[in-house]
Amino acid sequence: MRNIFTPWLTACLAACTGAAALAATPALPLTTACEALSGLNLPAQVTALPSGPVRIESATLQAASAAAVAERGPTPAARFSPALPAYCRVLGAIAPIDPQAPLIQFQINLPLRWNGRSVQYGGGGFNGTLINALSMVPAAPFDQPVPLSQGYVTYGTDSGHQNKAGEPPQTFALNDEALRNFAHASYKKVRDVAVEVMKRGYGQGPEKLYFVGSSEGGREGLTMAQRYPQDFDGIFSRVPVIHWTGLQHAGLRDGMALMNGGWMAPAQVKLVGQAVLAACDAADGLADGVVSDPVGCRQRFDVRKLQCEGAASDSCLTAPQVKAVQTLGAPLRMDVELVNGLREYPGRGPSGEATPAFAATGGWMAWWTGASAPSLPPQPSNGIGWFYGAGAIQYFYGRNPALDLTTYQARDHAARVKEISALMDSTNPDLSAFHARGGKLIMLENMADYAQSPYAGIGYYESVRQTLGASTTQAFMRLYTAPGVDHVGAGAPANVDMLGALTDWVERGKAPSNLELLDQSVSLPVNLLRTRPLCQWPLVPRYQSGDANLAASFKCMQ
Repeated sequence: MRNIFTPWLTACLAACTGAAALAATPALPLTTACEALSGLNLPAQVTALPSGPVRIESATLQAASAAAVAERGPTPAARFSPALPAYCRVLGAIAPIDPQAPLIQFQINLPLRWNGRSVQYGGGGFNGTLINALSMVPAAPFDQPVPLSQGYVTYGTDSGHQNKAGEPPQTFALNDEALRNFAHASYKKVRDVAVEVMKRGYGQGPEKLYFVGSSEGGREGLTMAQRYPQDFDGIFSRVPVIHWTGLQHAGLRDGMALMNGGWMAPAQVKLVGQAVLAACDAADGLADGVVSDPVGCRQRFDVRKLQCEGAASDSCLTAPQVKAVQTLGAPLRMDVELVNGLREYPGRGPSGEATPAFAATGGWMAWWTGASAPSLPPQPSNGIGWFYGAGAIQYFYGRNPALDLTTYQARDHAARVKEISALMDSTNPDLSAFHARGGKLIMLENMADYAQSPYAGIGYYESVRQTLGASTTQAFMRLYTAPGVDHVGAGAPANVDMLGALTDWVERGKAPSNLELLDQSVSLPVNLLRTRPLCQWPLVPRYQSGDANLAASFKCMQ
């Protein structure tokens, strides 16, 4: 095909993806092709999985828009409304087989100038909100054009249910088909529909397909590699909630630990965070507010040193509070064997305990302690881990919204726990089929993450190495760890062009190396504040000499 990219898009592709651009198609005749998609009915057979028919509800041409930044937002990246080109926005739904199950809603964005690639965006939390696939990909630099502006077709889904006001976000799990769609089926179905829409809009399907996701979306990416290894050429999975069943049960355990005197006020959370920095910050050769070696910090930090000798106060922790911290850091031993033989969910911390809450999404105060001690029934004002985990126990495992959480035992629901584990846990280490088809996988764990344990992802990576061998794993998979960064990308340098690294690897055979994390201002224009090397596990950055704000002053070492 002729390359007829406009000059700005050609420059963007070269600069932003670092990969040789695939051949471009001619401009979409949007006044005709876009209109022709609207109202289109597609047979269920366009999806490889059993499904109802597909309907394109609307297909409309959207004008180009400029970048903007909001004063507030749930995450640093979410504050940005990135610049977008003109594109055809396709909205539609996949009908269920069970008439009681909800529709699977999707959005597909077709750019005027297509580079032959597509990117599927993963979701977050329990989903239930349509992912429009117009935002930055996980961890992307704030000043980098989004994939749609780079010429990618982008698409996302609500995973097969919509959240409803006044209902817990886990309610949908009471329907078997909705649960299966959330677990894996909806992402596969929407992928297949998107390919069909591309064929109808451009006259051909995509040459390369990518999946990017963070948190729940990271789990979805790993699910695609494990369940549908032929569907994607490259997958980027950031902070995946990979060991899902273990995580939900840990959320229950860790929330219960905060009851009966274990809860900590913000001043005490700050106390713990400062104590961790005092014990571990300078271990990498530089006191800069970042614990570069959180694994080593586990040996250096002892929360018992903070226990009150006299009356309780903001400058010490009571015995129940010390026990709660120890519980959070300890592995959870399951009394039911989960899929792939797992029985243990790793503990969390230390580092990042007092990460300033970015609109209530940072550190302990967002994910663990919340604004108040865990309540029954769980409330959004509690820590997110308790609100999510306790709700999952009731709706996924107990299948009883009135289940008494204080008496719940996994062994009493062993059959259901095993069933949900087989659906939800993306822990299968046999990625041989994904590797054989030439797929490439990059994982990124943020080491100050309290929404999930980064050590779960590390454990999964090690299980792949054990299953396939170190050299085979290195040929198609990378795990990177970002010190001091929380679940949503705050607390330390966190931004890196992983989509560019992934396309370089898939399309040019250039494996990722010398990646750098950027610390950028959440503003327009975006300012670069400092950089750090992004090290491949198990290496960590250690300061050598020179400007402390430059990655070149550090070295990835054991």
